[in-house]
Amino acid sequence: MEKKIGGQTLRLSHPPAIIACANIGGKQEGEGPLADYFDELSEDSFFGEKTWEKAESTMQKRVLNRALEKAGLRAKDVDFVFAGDLLNQCIGSSFSLRDFGIPFYGLYGACSTMGESLALASLLLDGGFGKIIAAMTSSHFCTAERQYRMPVPYGNQRTPTAQWTATAAGCSLLAAGGKGPVITHVTCGKVIDKGICDANNMGAAMAPAAYDTLSAFFQDTQTSPGDYDLIATGDLGRLGHDIVVDLFRADGIEMGENYTDCGLLLYDLKQQDMHCGASGCGCSASVLNGYLLRQMEERSWKKLLFAPTGALLSPTSSFQGESVPGICHAVLIEQRS
Repeated sequence: MEKKIGGQTLRLSHPPAIIACANIGGKQEGEGPLADYFDELSEDSFFGEKTWEKAESTMQKRVLNRALEKAGLRAKDVDFVFAGDLLNQCIGSSFSLRDFGIPFYGLYGACSTMGESLALASLLLDGGFGKIIAAMTSSHFCTAERQYRMPVPYGNQRTPTAQWTATAAGCSLLAAGGKGPVITHVTCGKVIDKGICDANNMGAAMAPAAYDTLSAFFQDTQTSPGDYDLIATGDLGRLGHDIVVDLFRADGIEMGENYTDCGLLLYDLKQQDMHCGASGCGCSASVLNGYLLRQMEERSWKKLLFAPTGALLSPTSSFQGESVPGICHAVLIEQRS
């Protein structure tokens, strides 16, 4: 059976199930509207460690352990882990997995990493190359600020288009069989670069990639936005979300009220002064593995199109005046039982 439909989308013949999920957040996440949807919240930005980088690794350790506990599994039951983060060489993920003994594929899709890890895990399971795979990612406000912008103690003023990097982690456990919502389609995104050079305007840099991937998905599947209970990009924030709406409107397509962005959901933008919203790998990962999948479990939604976005920049490229390429990977999650 041909699994590729259209130019970029794959239709899985044996859709894997999300049998367990977990998420962890920090202080700001605990003060946001989704606080009740977290498995663990910490007031300590160091998570008991001596550095913020070690704290991020600890978040990934804890979120994987929590997902395993929920599923009643041990590390040796997992065939592979797909994980990544925003740190150089993905040390948040690789250091977190040193003691687990699970075969590991390290990913870098920036804030699209949760979608990328889900997509690749789904493809392996659909192909019969494993039975249980973990997909996870994280971000930390302080590690991201230190690496990409200014050290936190510097206290630099943020621009109006800036977003707040989430201190959060999320993990999904996928299985070739079992109960839970299933991933039925995967759309691999392309690198899209419209020349945005402002590292404090991620929404504008990533929005064209979200538009490109969602357009490909709708065309490949011969569907429209109204066919889904919810479409969630991330992390475009307020500006990026509005740009996507405008781009589709120019095509005569209304995204409708069922289109949102994880960067708009995680925080109270006004009360918490988050400017354009949330960002970071941990934003879409924690929103998906908490609020979104909980709503699917409660049968609020049956079809969720999850399309996290990433800005593929580095400090070196920004210092050299390079523009910010974007990427977006989409997975269709359906509740069939």
